[in-house]
Amino acid sequence: MGYMAPEKDLSFAPEDNLSRYLYRIRDFPMLEPEEEVSLARRWQEHGDEAAARRLVTSHLRLVAKIAMGYRGYGLPVGELISEGNVGMMQAVKRFDPERGFRLATYAMWWIRAAIQEYILRSWSLVKMGTTAAQKKLFFNLRRMKAQMSAIDDGDLHPEQVAEIGRKLGVSEVEVVNMNRRLAGGDQSLNAPLRQDAEGEWQDWLVEDSEDQESRLGDDEELSERRGMLNAALKSLSERERHIIEERRLKDNPATLQDLSAEYGISRERIRQIEVRAFEKLQKSVKNAVIERHISH
Repeated sequence: MGYMAPEKDLSFAPEDNLSRYLYRIRDFPMLEPEEEVSLARRWQEHGDEAAARRLVTSHLRLVAKIAMGYRGYGLPVGELISEGNVGMMQAVKRFDPERGFRLATYAMWWIRAAIQEYILRSWSLVKMGTTAAQKKLFFNLRRMKAQMSAIDDGDLHPEQVAEIGRKLGVSEVEVVNMNRRLAGGDQSLNAPLRQDAEGEWQDWLVEDSEDQESRLGDDEELSERRGMLNAALKSLSERERHIIEERRLKDNPATLQDLSAEYGISRERIRQIEVRAFEKLQKSVKNAVIERHISH
């Protein structure tokens, strides 16, 4: 069974006009518990697409708030919301109203998982998430900096680096490098949603701490992502795979000059091969994610 994307209930998608989208989704009312159960049963038992759409659209504000919590990673918020909407649809597809909990509670994991997958695909396939500790650092560094009142600083103080490394189980060098990479994507939390509105971005933010369901799903998610990467690498030529492994998969990556000397071609040619191979990896991983959503 399938059903229409939530954007088809609007005249535009979040990527098109974000501020307008955020205001328009407020028109979709929240559901009472009894109504939610009735709609879920209609979808589960009869494949009622109208019921599924109502379940999804009534939670678009939840998706937007969760997506705002990931807005510091240098990616368009509209795209994060669209990915979160995919996760919301997956949650509706699997939701069992007879278990006694609300759809929002169940959907939060699916929304976060969809957004995190998109972020990890858009950043380095490995550097941002091959280990549970690195993934934890990537998605918790901003929150920990905020707790230390260091969110607007440049480089962290040594004692802050040491504390973050200790709590997240990563080296101090990893903390420093990650902080510098993420710093470029920061925006003001007090920036207005649009010029003619009083609302600010921070009004949409939610705490991004991991709940029990997220922690329980980490091992499975990590294993699946590694499998996607390994399968994607097999789609590359031997030279492309070697260059990607040397440039992106090693703790001490090779320089363009190193590989230029090894292959007897220019550094620019090595760079071009690396970019092309990385694009192939991204496409392969994206297709794998789509196939996984369909098969599930």
